[in-house]
Amino acid sequence: MNVKRAIEQVAARLGNTPTICRKCYVHPEVPNSYLDGQLLENIKSEVETVLRDKIAGLKPEEAAVLGLMRKRLGLEIDERTRADLEVVPAAAHQRRLSS
Repeated sequence: MNVKRAIEQVAARLGNTPTICRKCYVHPEVPNSYLDGQLLENIKSEVETVLRDKIAGLKPEEAAVLGLMRKRLGLEIDERTRADLEVVPAAAHQRRLSS
């Protein structure tokens, strides 16, 4: 029922029918993952990977927003990512001073 409702809402927003929306815009693994109870875990895992791999190149304010998102999603910060969060603002600040 939640999947049907979600597709109807997306279809309305896109100006399409639910059938076209599901067929053309929704990857089959999204509802399958939701129905299997794995969607949230898959999203958390992907966010964790992106945060771990990409955080070094972020501006301090971007790192802060991602930190907030992690907290809101209930993700734990591993030691490597925590160290990256502490290093990024200082490095970014130094780059701005030298520019």
